[in-house]
Amino acid sequence: MTAVVAGTAVAGGAGPRGAASTRLAWLRERGMGATVLVSAISAAFGVVLLTATGYLAAVLHADPFYGDSETLTLVVGILSIVLVAVSVYVGALVTANTFATIVAGRTRQIALLRLIGASASSQRAQVAGQGLAVGAIGAFLGLVGGTGACVVAMPALDRLSGVDAGYVAAGPPLLVPAIAVALTTWAAAWAGSRRVLAVTPLQALGGSVEATREQLAHRPQRNRWALALLGLGVLLLAGGILVGLITPLGVVVAFFGGLFSFTGLTLAAPVVMPPLLRLTGRAFGGSAPARLAAENALRYPERSSRMAMGVVMGVALVTMFAVATESVKALLARSSGGEVHASISQTLDSFAAVMMVLVGVSAVIAAVGLVNLLTIGVVQRRRELGLLRALGFTGGQVRLMVLLEAVHVTVTALAFGLVLGVLYGWAAAQSQLGSVQTPPDWISPTFVAPAVPWLAVVVVVAATTVLTLVAAVVPTRLATRVAPVAALAE
Repeated sequence: MTAVVAGTAVAGGAGPRGAASTRLAWLRERGMGATVLVSAISAAFGVVLLTATGYLAAVLHADPFYGDSETLTLVVGILSIVLVAVSVYVGALVTANTFATIVAGRTRQIALLRLIGASASSQRAQVAGQGLAVGAIGAFLGLVGGTGACVVAMPALDRLSGVDAGYVAAGPPLLVPAIAVALTTWAAAWAGSRRVLAVTPLQALGGSVEATREQLAHRPQRNRWALALLGLGVLLLAGGILVGLITPLGVVVAFFGGLFSFTGLTLAAPVVMPPLLRLTGRAFGGSAPARLAAENALRYPERSSRMAMGVVMGVALVTMFAVATESVKALLARSSGGEVHASISQTLDSFAAVMMVLVGVSAVIAAVGLVNLLTIGVVQRRRELGLLRALGFTGGQVRLMVLLEAVHVTVTALAFGLVLGVLYGWAAAQSQLGSVQTPPDWISPTFVAPAVPWLAVVVVVAATTVLTLVAAVVPTRLATRVAPVAALAE
């Protein structure tokens, strides 16, 4: 039983323990556990990064050569903050998409409560409160787990570095990422529950309701916000590239350009993704499961875009850092006559590997979101899948249809994410290195040609393929677990 129904339930002699269990029943709803996991990963990542930054600063301070380099410490600190911000941003988008999907599945219960006098604002506040609760639980688990891991790892780091930094891996600053994660989860739940305001009492007769293409076409305010954010982001990206011709700080401007432009694309995803999904759908053949899978992705573009944008985020982030690093190596090779010095190449590769691991945390968060949304979507479509079984579809055909839906969305998101990653990666490299004078001409501005690391692209494609197959395991099993008659009776 969901929280919106639990809120009106009467304990009826169940006692205080039974009443408490009823009030907390929403925590067992599909999607809540994954949201706790996303919050825990984000908080733990923030704790580990802040601890690593503080430890590195302590080691540098103890070193006689680097001890007075405040610039190096500042750069490391800024990088840490940026990565934490990216992780929290990805977690917030995943949480907003999760709660939007949950609310779509609660349409009937919300409409029933509206029918008996409950206000839309009170229902939305209740959903947002649930977001704050799961965010706080996840943030606390992440704080404890991240701090514990850092305390255990600190002696090993001292032995590895050969320096007794005397750094204590605990303290009030570690509360910052945990609090930020809890608050952003609450805000994401509030944003994702916006659909509550549009639920009418008449929808009490229906089930899960997702916005159709026709309904999405009549959302001018959201489309205007998406266009404004996208336009602002593109302008900041261009401005960052121009500023980068004068100073490396142009990368900061470009970073905010990427943030705003991607947020605009996320808001516009229900409009942007359908044409891309239509192109991809033609590659899956003309069988009945394939045609239904393609049509399902287009019929409710909001649901498809929520799943797609999580993959787009993960792919774009990893590709962006890979392209930026490869572009730097290509620039150095050009300036040195065709080959990068072995020590410099090794340093860049090591830095890229560390960055990939750090950015991979955000990709894991996005992957959790994909698995979660696929599972929730199948659970909410039990009547639809039961009807297909009643019309003659076999269990294998239904499972194939659900699998093809996942493949359809992830293939489209993979291609879109690779394109965005290349563009963002080049913009990052150009805005940071455009003012650097390089041999043999030793003049600036410098044009940084985009370089695509094909090995990294192959790894991203392979990882996305594995993710799709793993993510579809549970939904495809759930799709045929319920008998057609029982599904139609719901």
